[in-house]
Amino acid sequence: MLGLTILDWVVLAAYFVGTTVLGLWTVKKIKSSGDYFMGGRGFGKVMMIAQSFGVGTHTDQPVSVSGAAYTNGIAGIWYQWVYMFATPFFWIIAPIYRRLRYVTMADFFQQRFGSQVSILYTVVALLYFAMNMGVMLKGTAVTVEGLTGGALREDVVILVATALFVSYGLAGGIVAAVYTDLIQGILILVLSFMLIPFAIKEAGGMAAMHEGLPEYMFSLVAPSEVTIWFIIAAVVNGLVHVVVLPHHMAIGGSGKTELACRSGWTYGNFLKRFATAGWAFTGVFAAFIIPGLSAEERELTFGLISRELLPVGFVGLMLAAMTAAVMSTCDAFMVHASALYTNNFYKRYINRKADDEKMLKVARWASLFVVLGGLIFAYGFPSVIHGIKEAWKITAYMGVAFWLGVMWKRTNHWGALASALAMFACGSYTGWVLEWSFAAQVTLYVPVGFAVCILVSLITRPEAKEKLDAFYLLLDTPVGKEERLRAAGVEVMLEGQSVGKRRDPRLDADQVETEDGLLLVDLLDIARGRRSFSWGRYRVDVLGFAVACAIALATMLAVWGLARWGS
Repeated sequence: MLGLTILDWVVLAAYFVGTTVLGLWTVKKIKSSGDYFMGGRGFGKVMMIAQSFGVGTHTDQPVSVSGAAYTNGIAGIWYQWVYMFATPFFWIIAPIYRRLRYVTMADFFQQRFGSQVSILYTVVALLYFAMNMGVMLKGTAVTVEGLTGGALREDVVILVATALFVSYGLAGGIVAAVYTDLIQGILILVLSFMLIPFAIKEAGGMAAMHEGLPEYMFSLVAPSEVTIWFIIAAVVNGLVHVVVLPHHMAIGGSGKTELACRSGWTYGNFLKRFATAGWAFTGVFAAFIIPGLSAEERELTFGLISRELLPVGFVGLMLAAMTAAVMSTCDAFMVHASALYTNNFYKRYINRKADDEKMLKVARWASLFVVLGGLIFAYGFPSVIHGIKEAWKITAYMGVAFWLGVMWKRTNHWGALASALAMFACGSYTGWVLEWSFAAQVTLYVPVGFAVCILVSLITRPEAKEKLDAFYLLLDTPVGKEERLRAAGVEVMLEGQSVGKRRDPRLDADQVETEDGLLLVDLLDIARGRRSFSWGRYRVDVLGFAVACAIALATMLAVWGLARWGS
């Protein structure tokens, strides 16, 4: 039966019935475009963690990590751990998204730099969504083809998976995506580790693995491909581009409190870092158990080892987990892409008088065009890793403008445009013409981007003071204090529930304000002596960042220790 047993099909059917019922239930919750795009900013900590973990975890990742680990050892984990050192920064970036009250990341570029930069970002973001959908669909198809022994071909799986997430996402929007994330988050954790006990038993223990494989297979740095240069370059590039990934405005800002936003984005991603270890170890086990795959075949690793080791019924559970992963992420990406189009193209340039009902209808149609682009990339990318690297690069070109735009008021739209174009020119010429490695390209275009943005901003006219004042007043105003914004005439795009931290009524205004600072926004002013550092004002930022750094270090040490087990 297409490479599966009856029990496997029963497990799959049970999953599809459950998610269909959930999708129909979420439709009733969608009453406005704000609900569709951002869930009304009403998600608590658990749902924010689920959203962050689910949207950030998809089927191309076990494919790329286990495939890279098959040839490079545990070091293959860096194809997802590129964000390990960026994750602590999520704690201090999330409240920035929440306080801006924007719907999309393009709104950030529109309000901070103007329409030219916003249009450029929107084009880049839509391209990113299409590329990532393509990568995810290809990763799912490759794994399913391996799981079914080739009975379900890659091209067929791509079409079926697309139909599933499109029908689900069109109905329930971001609410449907987040509830699916909660379910698939559990399944992804199962997916990530269910193979390991079977693999250890098949291999005869970790000691046998160490005897049968080269020692570099158990190191976090490989002698080729995943070298220390690649790791450093990928980590730096990840820190630059992760802040402008177009779905992160919702992931970081759709919570009903700042703490929910901080916790969701940070700890949801730490769950993912933990799950990634399962994929890397699976690739190493596969190198021992099913040796002989070529470099072109290595991305079949995850599907092949699953088929080889999992008992009847578990293959169906694995397929359900893969389906959950592609549904939860692709439907979320589809919704975020439609928000970009409707808010930053349709509403601004085509139909400024469109009411909310019209916006919602246009958003659903726009989703389909982005999905079409995803299909083109799914059939066009030669490999999953190739697609991942290309997506890393195009978003990094806009990342410099975000970092400097938040931290340095002198940054202007000319600097942002010049930086993006200079980085694109460097990346395109060195990649397509000179055929430099990814690490070499990053080593050039990241410092060029920062230098060009700073230099051009200094020699050109600064942004209008009124626009800058409105932007930074948003950043200085926590949730629950919107009356300050209204009094200043500052627009609030999507307030949502706007539930703030409960204050002790006995505190006076000055005491309350001490807890409202954002360290990243004020950092340059502190360094220049324009603002003094206050522990009370930045306590939440500093403590949360420190704890996150400790978790990142502990996770890396734990994986290193597990890799040495049995040596």
